[in-house]
Amino acid sequence: MTPPAAAGETTARTGTGSHGEDEDLGVQDGDLALASLFPAPSREQWRRLVAGVLAKSGKPGLEGQDAEKALSTALEDGLSAQPLYTADDQAPDPGFPGTAPYVRGNRPHGAVLDGWDIRQYHGDPRPDAANQAVLADLENGVTSLWLEIGDQGLPIDALPKVLDGVYLDLAAVVLDAGPDFGAAAQRLFKLYDERGVPDGQATGNLGADPLGLLARTGADERTESLLAEAAELAGTCAQRYPGVRALTVDALAYHDAGASPAQELGSALATAVAYLRQLTDAGLPVADAAGQLEFRYAATADQFLTIAKLRVARRLWARVLEASGAPEAAASNRLHAVTSSVMMTERDPWVNILRTTVACMAAGVGGAESVTVLPFDDVVGLPDDFTRRVARNTQSILLDESHLGRVVDPAGGSWYVERLTDDLARAAWAWFQEIERAGGMRSALVGGLVAERIGAAWERRTAAIARRREPILGVSEFPNLGEKALTSVRRPGRRGGGLPRVRRAEAFEALRDRAEELLVRDGSRPRIALVALGSEAVYSARSSFAANLFQAGGIEGVVVPVPVESGSGADADALRAALADSEAKIACLCSSDALYAEHATEVARILGEAGIQRIWLAGRPGERAEEYREAGVEEFVYVGCDVLSALNTAYAAIGEF
Repeated sequence: MTPPAAAGETTARTGTGSHGEDEDLGVQDGDLALASLFPAPSREQWRRLVAGVLAKSGKPGLEGQDAEKALSTALEDGLSAQPLYTADDQAPDPGFPGTAPYVRGNRPHGAVLDGWDIRQYHGDPRPDAANQAVLADLENGVTSLWLEIGDQGLPIDALPKVLDGVYLDLAAVVLDAGPDFGAAAQRLFKLYDERGVPDGQATGNLGADPLGLLARTGADERTESLLAEAAELAGTCAQRYPGVRALTVDALAYHDAGASPAQELGSALATAVAYLRQLTDAGLPVADAAGQLEFRYAATADQFLTIAKLRVARRLWARVLEASGAPEAAASNRLHAVTSSVMMTERDPWVNILRTTVACMAAGVGGAESVTVLPFDDVVGLPDDFTRRVARNTQSILLDESHLGRVVDPAGGSWYVERLTDDLARAAWAWFQEIERAGGMRSALVGGLVAERIGAAWERRTAAIARRREPILGVSEFPNLGEKALTSVRRPGRRGGGLPRVRRAEAFEALRDRAEELLVRDGSRPRIALVALGSEAVYSARSSFAANLFQAGGIEGVVVPVPVESGSGADADALRAALADSEAKIACLCSSDALYAEHATEVARILGEAGIQRIWLAGRPGERAEEYREAGVEEFVYVGCDVLSALNTAYAAIGEF
């Protein structure tokens, strides 16, 4: 990045013209040193301007750092995004791409030469269908396969059928077999021999992850034996299959439970350290042991946090290997990024295409060697040909049309990204140290420390989701009640018993499901009367807000105009008739604060007499809250209110009749 001082030394040119051509335009070298013509602004000057704007918007008295802090955005793990970053916010030197601490990528050339590995996930337990899907993917841009096999997916004995027609010396195979990773690995080794694949040309990962399995299931009985089995497999790979890794450090087990970015990173690091100890105790040199691990992280639609997370993952692992005495070349780690299932929605699933596109872009910018984009109907069930095509083409477009891989570490040098990387690294390292003090990852899982901390983090996040501070497009914001639900083949049940699996949209979607049940039972969805006081110009903003809010729970809003004016009362008979036509048993007043002051108590009384079970008011009540409550207004909805609480209250009222 060019330092600000250098900008003043730039000379304007027209095309590739010579100095003489510049003279024809009356421009001399140095005449356009524009930066030197303006005084350098200070941060304090900027803060004073910010304070002035905030004072005009109703936040007087903020000065200096307080004014700047008012514009900052709180992130998870106690981090924040500041409104302004300058050279004063520079983080520690991240080094160069391909060199320790590998913050800027494992390879000096990044993804410029060959892009990243497009890895498609396959979990269809039907061998014939899985084989057709695998071949279609490989023929259309996919470069490696991630197969769910064993008790949760394809039968292990079906592996030859699933991989029929696949060139195993060209396409890497990554297995995910849970506790059956040993049997699955042996069947894959046998298949290599049957197909005549040279040992040195086999690539992929056997997917052994005993601690990840413990996190998913909570069952610790076999952990010790599975760790020993994984170490034995690692020795086989190191001696015979140099392109195959034995273990996966799968951080998705923690992300899917609601872990924050720092918790996901710290948990993965503690898991990797446990595996490193296991492998070195089994006789592998530390460099060879490190080479048997592949890391898997979630990529979310928060592009900057995803970029920073992958940069931090490399930095922390490099620090662990440095402390372990490994040579610098062994400190690079292979990262597999998977678009987050937590962010996916069942309602309005088409928006998932946007979410996964942003997540995929962030994974590529962050330097992931392999990327998996989950199909947009992943929550609904097993994907079909179309949704798999969209998933793989998302990556192909970013690589081949948008040329995302043509720039090495595109985020490098950004003051924001570098500072966020450093802050996140420190938070993740602190969590890793806490796990180590608890006796390591296995002890922290069995003792409940991991579940307790991740649960607390998810509880804080769900509070933000409930208040729509973390909006979910198509679900908590701008829902479409008339959407046609997608249908799909149900996928096999996933492992449970340990850390939970969560999704952001679950609570809202459960209410939408309830509304659909009422639609089937009664022929209509639950309704709320949006009692609109005054003219449309007066009430439309708040009636639209209230309609959107209640639709997020599947409750249909019906506008009931009440043409009141200043100094005149409401027509009680007309209001009762309109309420009867709406067939609503709950209501929300919508208007301006001025009309509320004149008419809210009167209209609320009429609503109560008409049999309305519960009454809301759209807007903050201010000093008149008690007055409105005495008139029968029991709830208030406004920007930042607990939307889920309001919706659950509405259903409780609906259930009374």
